[in-house]
Amino acid sequence: MMSGNGPNHAPAPPPAPRRKSGAGVAIACVAVVALMVGASFAAVPLYRLFCQTTGFGGTPLVGQEANAHVVDHVIDVRFDANVAPGVTWKFEPEQPRVSVRLGETRTVFYKITNVGDAPATGVATFNVQPDLAGQFFVKIQCFCFEEQTLKPGETIHAPVVFYVDPDLLKQPETKDLSSITLSYTVFRSKNGSPVAATAVNADKNNL
Repeated sequence: MMSGNGPNHAPAPPPAPRRKSGAGVAIACVAVVALMVGASFAAVPLYRLFCQTTGFGGTPLVGQEANAHVVDHVIDVRFDANVAPGVTWKFEPEQPRVSVRLGETRTVFYKITNVGDAPATGVATFNVQPDLAGQFFVKIQCFCFEEQTLKPGETIHAPVVFYVDPDLLKQPETKDLSSITLSYTVFRSKNGSPVAATAVNADKNNL
């Protein structure tokens, strides 16, 4: 039938979707798998970097230089040392605590001795308690995450240089803190990374 305006044409059907080739799908799958594998290898160092940048989970921040702003507000910093099973180290702070002004740079030492009869390699991890204080505890120098190998009977004095950021007073959750604890745990080291106690026990069972 003809209308007054000319022929009445039906709308054209939509174009059929293009199918991806089998090769394209395979390449996409390989790319996704490679990305997941790469992410798994990067997870630990990226998580460590995130914690050291934000203070998440009580992880102290990493600073490059001393703080220029010091205020007359004193806080106690306590030091804790722990050794995981499988490490023949005696590990202890040379001072159990110090009192510092906020913003003041201080240096303390941990004493580490290999009390075993064979060389022992370890690495120290750390955190700050309470967790919320981690974002205000700034380490300028630290032996943490640095693999150390000690000969039988060898002793080293490992320094920690730090300050507590005065911004701690600006946060309602931390402004009334009277003390902060910096805690280290030494683990057996494998390829530069700490090995948990469960892994140490598994290694022993496989001997």
